[in-house]
Amino acid sequence: MAKRRRKKKQDDPIVALVMLFMIGAFFGSIKLTNSISGGLVGSGIVFAIFVIIAFMLKRQREERLKLSGIADIDKMDGRQFELYLGHLFKAHGYAAEVTQASGDYGADLVVRKDGRKIIVQAKRYSKAVGLSAVQEAYTAIRHYNAHEAWVVSNRGYTEPARALARSNGVKLIDREQLIDMALKLNPGVAQAPTVIAAASPASKEECKKCGAPMVRRKGPKGLFYGCSTYPKCRSIAQYEYSV
Repeated sequence: MAKRRRKKKQDDPIVALVMLFMIGAFFGSIKLTNSISGGLVGSGIVFAIFVIIAFMLKRQREERLKLSGIADIDKMDGRQFELYLGHLFKAHGYAAEVTQASGDYGADLVVRKDGRKIIVQAKRYSKAVGLSAVQEAYTAIRHYNAHEAWVVSNRGYTEPARALARSNGVKLIDREQLIDMALKLNPGVAQAPTVIAAASPASKEECKKCGAPMVRRKGPKGLFYGCSTYPKCRSIAQYEYSV
Protein backbone atom coordinates (compact mmCIF):
# COMPACT_ATOMS: atom_id res chain seq x y z
CA MET A 1 0.00 0.00 0.00
CA ALA A 2 2.85 2.36 0.86
CA LYS A 3 4.43 1.79 -2.55
CA ARG A 4 1.17 2.64 -4.30
CA ARG A 5 0.84 5.87 -2.33
CA ARG A 6 4.43 6.81 -3.17
CA LYS A 7 3.89 6.14 -6.87
CA LYS A 8 0.71 8.22 -6.84
CA LYS A 9 2.55 11.13 -5.23
CA GLN A 10 5.26 10.92 -7.91
CA ASP A 11 2.66 10.88 -10.71
CA ASP A 12 0.64 13.83 -9.33
CA PRO A 13 3.05 16.59 -10.52
CA ILE A 14 3.07 15.11 -14.04
CA VAL A 15 -0.73 14.94 -14.16
CA ALA A 16 -0.94 18.49 -12.84
CA LEU A 17 1.52 19.68 -15.50
CA VAL A 18 -0.46 18.00 -18.29
CA MET A 19 -3.69 19.57 -17.02
CA LEU A 20 -1.99 22.98 -16.83
CA PHE A 21 -0.82 22.74 -20.44
CA MET A 22 -4.23 21.54 -21.58
CA ILE A 23 -6.00 24.42 -19.84
CA GLY A 24 -3.48 26.87 -21.31
CA ALA A 25 -3.97 25.37 -24.78
CA PHE A 26 -7.75 25.48 -24.36
CA PHE A 27 -7.93 29.20 -23.52
CA GLY A 28 -5.12 30.08 -25.92
CA SER A 29 -6.93 28.35 -28.80
CA ILE A 30 -10.21 30.07 -27.88
CA LYS A 31 -8.43 33.40 -28.04
CA LEU A 32 -6.98 32.57 -31.46
CA THR A 33 -10.08 30.97 -33.01
CA ASN A 34 -12.83 32.77 -31.08
CA SER A 35 -14.60 29.42 -30.58
CA ILE A 36 -14.95 26.78 -27.84
CA SER A 37 -14.47 24.02 -30.41
CA GLY A 38 -11.10 25.55 -31.30
CA GLY A 39 -10.21 25.46 -27.60
CA LEU A 40 -11.17 21.79 -27.36
CA VAL A 41 -9.05 20.97 -30.40
CA GLY A 42 -6.07 22.80 -28.92
CA SER A 43 -6.30 21.01 -25.57
CA GLY A 44 -6.82 17.69 -27.41
CA ILE A 45 -3.63 18.19 -29.40
CA VAL A 46 -1.66 18.87 -26.21
CA PHE A 47 -3.11 15.75 -24.61
CA ALA A 48 -2.22 13.66 -27.69
CA ILE A 49 1.37 14.95 -27.61
CA PHE A 50 1.76 13.93 -23.97
CA VAL A 51 0.29 10.48 -24.68
CA ILE A 52 2.77 9.95 -27.54
CA ILE A 53 5.70 11.07 -25.36
CA ALA A 54 4.59 8.77 -22.54
CA PHE A 55 4.31 5.84 -24.97
CA MET A 56 7.79 6.49 -26.40
CA LEU A 57 9.32 6.70 -22.92
CA LYS A 58 7.64 3.43 -21.95
CA ARG A 59 8.98 1.69 -25.07
CA GLN A 60 12.45 3.07 -24.38
CA ARG A 61 12.28 1.79 -20.80
CA GLU A 62 11.14 -1.68 -21.93
CA GLU A 63 13.96 -1.89 -24.47
CA ARG A 64 16.48 -0.84 -21.83
CA LEU A 65 15.30 -3.59 -19.48
CA LYS A 66 15.42 -6.16 -22.29
CA LEU A 67 18.99 -5.27 -23.27
CA SER A 68 20.18 -5.37 -19.65
CA GLY A 69 19.03 -8.96 -19.13
CA ILE A 70 17.48 -8.03 -15.77
CA ALA A 71 14.60 -10.47 -16.30
CA ASP A 72 17.14 -13.32 -16.51
CA ILE A 73 18.96 -12.00 -13.45
CA ASP A 74 15.70 -12.07 -11.47
CA LYS A 75 15.43 -15.82 -12.20
CA MET A 76 18.93 -16.68 -10.95
CA ASP A 77 19.63 -18.45 -7.71
CA GLY A 78 21.97 -16.80 -5.22
CA ARG A 79 25.13 -18.57 -6.38
CA GLN A 80 24.47 -17.84 -10.04
CA PHE A 81 24.03 -14.17 -9.17
CA GLU A 82 27.39 -14.10 -7.39
CA LEU A 83 29.12 -15.67 -10.40
CA TYR A 84 27.29 -13.35 -12.77
CA LEU A 85 28.58 -10.35 -10.79
CA GLY A 86 32.08 -11.80 -11.03
CA HIS A 87 31.81 -11.76 -14.84
CA LEU A 88 30.22 -8.32 -14.76
CA PHE A 89 32.97 -6.76 -12.62
CA LYS A 90 35.65 -8.35 -14.80
CA ALA A 91 33.99 -6.84 -17.87
CA HIS A 92 34.30 -3.44 -16.15
CA GLY A 93 38.03 -3.85 -15.59
CA TYR A 94 38.05 -5.26 -12.06
CA ALA A 95 39.97 -8.30 -10.89
CA ALA A 96 37.15 -10.35 -9.36
CA GLU A 97 37.20 -13.40 -7.15
CA VAL A 98 34.00 -15.19 -6.11
CA THR A 99 34.35 -16.60 -2.59
CA GLN A 100 33.29 -20.07 -1.52
CA ALA A 101 29.57 -20.78 -1.24
CA SER A 102 29.65 -21.10 2.55
CA GLY A 103 31.86 -19.63 5.28
CA ASP A 104 32.58 -16.49 3.26
CA TYR A 105 32.70 -14.20 6.33
CA GLY A 106 30.33 -11.67 4.79
CA ALA A 107 31.93 -11.35 1.34
CA ASP A 108 30.46 -13.05 -1.73
CA LEU A 109 33.08 -11.45 -3.98
CA VAL A 110 36.41 -9.72 -3.56
CA VAL A 111 37.15 -7.24 -6.36
CA ARG A 112 40.22 -5.10 -6.98
CA LYS A 113 40.89 -2.06 -9.13
CA ASP A 114 43.40 0.82 -9.01
CA GLY A 115 45.03 -0.60 -5.89
CA ARG A 116 41.79 -0.78 -3.93
CA LYS A 117 40.34 -3.96 -2.49
CA ILE A 118 36.54 -4.11 -2.22
CA ILE A 119 34.38 -6.80 -0.68
CA VAL A 120 30.94 -7.30 -2.23
CA GLN A 121 27.75 -8.71 -0.74
CA ALA A 122 25.50 -10.06 -3.52
CA LYS A 123 21.76 -10.10 -2.82
CA ARG A 124 19.51 -11.61 -5.50
CA TYR A 125 16.19 -10.80 -3.80
CA SER A 126 12.53 -10.51 -4.65
CA LYS A 127 12.09 -7.63 -2.18
CA ALA A 128 14.03 -4.71 -0.72
CA VAL A 129 17.31 -5.60 1.02
CA GLY A 130 17.43 -4.92 4.75
CA LEU A 131 19.94 -4.04 7.47
CA SER A 132 21.67 -7.41 7.78
CA ALA A 133 23.32 -7.18 4.33
CA VAL A 134 24.89 -3.82 5.20
CA GLN A 135 26.04 -5.10 8.59
CA GLU A 136 27.62 -8.22 7.06
CA ALA A 137 29.40 -6.20 4.38
CA TYR A 138 30.79 -3.67 6.86
CA THR A 139 31.99 -6.41 9.23
CA ALA A 140 33.80 -8.18 6.37
CA ILE A 141 36.04 -5.17 5.66
CA ARG A 142 38.36 -5.90 8.56
CA HIS A 143 38.43 -9.67 8.00
CA TYR A 144 39.49 -9.26 4.36
CA ASN A 145 41.65 -6.20 5.07
CA ALA A 146 39.68 -4.35 2.39
CA HIS A 147 39.38 -0.64 1.69
CA GLU A 148 35.59 -0.59 1.37
CA ALA A 149 32.41 -2.67 1.11
CA TRP A 150 29.62 -2.75 -1.44
CA VAL A 151 26.23 -4.43 -1.51
CA VAL A 152 24.82 -5.24 -4.96
CA SER A 153 21.19 -6.23 -5.42
CA ASN A 154 18.69 -6.72 -8.21
CA ARG A 155 16.19 -4.86 -6.00
CA GLY A 156 16.18 -1.77 -3.80
CA TYR A 157 17.01 -1.18 -0.13
CA THR A 158 14.96 -0.37 2.95
CA GLU A 159 15.36 3.09 4.46
CA PRO A 160 17.10 1.69 7.59
CA ALA A 161 19.57 -0.14 5.33
CA ARG A 162 20.30 3.07 3.40
CA ALA A 163 20.73 5.03 6.62
CA LEU A 164 23.19 2.48 8.04
CA ALA A 165 25.09 2.34 4.73
CA ARG A 166 25.52 6.14 4.77
CA SER A 167 26.85 6.16 8.35
CA ASN A 168 29.19 3.19 7.75
CA GLY A 169 30.38 4.21 4.29
CA VAL A 170 29.01 1.09 2.59
CA LYS A 171 28.15 1.60 -1.08
CA LEU A 172 24.74 0.31 -2.19
CA ILE A 173 24.19 -0.66 -5.83
CA ASP A 174 20.48 -1.10 -6.55
CA ARG A 175 18.44 -2.40 -9.46
CA GLU A 176 18.78 0.70 -11.66
CA GLN A 177 22.54 0.88 -11.13
CA LEU A 178 22.89 -2.84 -11.86
CA ILE A 179 20.97 -2.33 -15.11
CA ASP A 180 23.35 0.53 -16.00
CA MET A 181 26.37 -1.69 -15.31
CA ALA A 182 24.98 -4.41 -17.58
CA LEU A 183 24.19 -1.96 -20.39
CA LYS A 184 27.65 -0.34 -20.23
CA LEU A 185 29.37 -3.61 -21.15
CA ASN A 186 28.91 -2.55 -24.77
CA PRO A 187 26.25 0.13 -25.35
CA GLY A 188 23.54 -0.96 -27.77
CA VAL A 189 24.54 -4.64 -27.74
CA ALA A 190 22.76 -7.20 -25.57
CA GLN A 191 25.83 -8.78 -23.96
CA ALA A 192 24.27 -9.31 -20.53
CA PRO A 193 22.50 -12.58 -21.56
CA THR A 194 25.87 -13.91 -22.73
CA VAL A 195 27.42 -13.18 -19.35
CA ILE A 196 24.42 -14.76 -17.63
CA ALA A 197 24.84 -17.92 -19.69
CA ALA A 198 28.50 -18.10 -18.64
CA ALA A 199 27.41 -17.99 -14.98
CA SER A 200 24.88 -20.79 -15.39
CA PRO A 201 25.52 -24.18 -13.79
CA ALA A 202 27.55 -26.63 -15.82
CA SER A 203 25.32 -29.10 -17.66
CA LYS A 204 24.95 -32.66 -16.40
CA GLU A 205 22.92 -34.15 -19.22
CA GLU A 206 23.08 -37.90 -18.65
CA CYS A 207 23.49 -40.21 -15.69
CA LYS A 208 26.83 -42.04 -15.92
CA LYS A 209 25.28 -45.22 -14.48
CA CYS A 210 22.03 -45.63 -16.44
CA GLY A 211 22.08 -42.91 -19.10
CA ALA A 212 18.87 -41.22 -17.91
CA PRO A 213 18.67 -37.39 -17.75
CA MET A 214 20.14 -35.76 -14.66
CA VAL A 215 18.01 -33.15 -12.86
CA ARG A 216 18.92 -30.45 -10.36
CA ARG A 217 17.94 -31.16 -6.77
CA LYS A 218 18.44 -29.44 -3.43
CA GLY A 219 19.57 -31.27 -0.30
CA PRO A 220 20.77 -30.42 3.24
CA LYS A 221 24.27 -29.66 1.89
CA GLY A 222 23.09 -27.56 -1.03
CA LEU A 223 22.41 -28.11 -4.74
CA PHE A 224 23.35 -31.30 -6.60
CA TYR A 225 22.38 -33.29 -9.69
CA GLY A 226 20.45 -36.52 -9.24
CA CYS A 227 19.26 -39.17 -11.66
CA SER A 228 15.72 -38.56 -12.88
CA THR A 229 14.87 -42.23 -12.28
CA TYR A 230 15.42 -41.98 -8.51
CA PRO A 231 14.91 -44.12 -6.41
CA LYS A 232 15.57 -46.75 -9.08
CA CYS A 233 18.96 -45.16 -9.73
CA ARG A 234 20.60 -43.16 -6.92
CA SER A 235 23.46 -41.68 -8.93
CA ILE A 236 24.38 -38.07 -8.07
CA ALA A 237 26.84 -35.50 -9.39
CA GLN A 238 28.27 -32.31 -7.93
CA TYR A 239 26.50 -29.09 -8.85
CA GLU A 240 29.23 -27.17 -10.67
CA TYR A 241 29.34 -23.64 -11.98
CA SER A 242 31.50 -22.36 -14.78
CA VAL A 243 33.70 -19.47 -13.66
